[in-house]
Amino acid sequence: MELWIILSVAAAAFQTARFMLQKTLSMGPLTAAGATFARFFYAAPFAMLAACAYVLAQGKGLPELGGFFWIYVLCGGLAQILATLLVVMLFATRNFAVGITLKKTEVIQTALAGFLILGDRVSLAGMLAILIGLVGVLVLSDPPEVGARGWARLRNRAAGLGLASGALFAISAVTYRGATLEVASDDVLLRASLSVAAVTASQSLAMGLWLRWRAPGEVSTVWRARRVAVWLGLASLMGSFCWFTAFTLQNAAYVFAVGQVEVIFSMLAAVLFFREKITGRELWGIGLLTSSILVLVLL
Repeated sequence: MELWIILSVAAAAFQTARFMLQKTLSMGPLTAAGATFARFFYAAPFAMLAACAYVLAQGKGLPELGGFFWIYVLCGGLAQILATLLVVMLFATRNFAVGITLKKTEVIQTALAGFLILGDRVSLAGMLAILIGLVGVLVLSDPPEVGARGWARLRNRAAGLGLASGALFAISAVTYRGATLEVASDDVLLRASLSVAAVTASQSLAMGLWLRWRAPGEVSTVWRARRVAVWLGLASLMGSFCWFTAFTLQNAAYVFAVGQVEVIFSMLAAVLFFREKITGRELWGIGLLTSSILVLVLL
């Protein structure tokens, strides 16, 4: 099995754990923005230490960074902040597994973003998978209390948050892949660690300043929640490192396609940890999206 596939599955597992912790924090002491900030704030120090340690261990100094490196880092970081915030908000609208599944429209949208930004292409079979995934999204977009049909299913808060977060995660994935490709090194671990450190540091600083301005006291609340939030940061860091390393090796759309295994992980989390129930319609929609994953993986 290729390394990028293993990394994508590992990233999905860490990401599921991270969203579980974010949901727990957002339902308790923190707001959605606070839970989003905690993810970056507690990941940044570990990311910086890991990158510095790896550079020192290699003994070759910092590699040259391409002219678009910081543009990709800052654009991707902002897109990920907004996407994460939308996902935390989505958890209050639909259950955990369905929220994650709607977010996974990022796979469909990453294919388009990858082509527009980096020129990455998908095959005809990949386009078939995209169509299957769109049908799955349409099924999942039915609010439980409304019997809407057709495209009216997409006119609800859960669908809007899920689709918007997917678009933003798609932009962040493609720009993160772009950032790793701007590091002048053949060492994929070095390219990934430097990119992760740059992204998490900029995100932590930007969100910290914004919260001090717009939500005084929230940063202090995030600090008081450190006993749980530090694990959120570690899970986030490990997931990001796996994603970024996979991005250095493969088209972001295919990486996210394999990462759709997160849907299965999230269903297990929803049932085992949050004691939530999944309806027959939701299982049908999740099954369609899972089918789209399999088509992409078997390319």
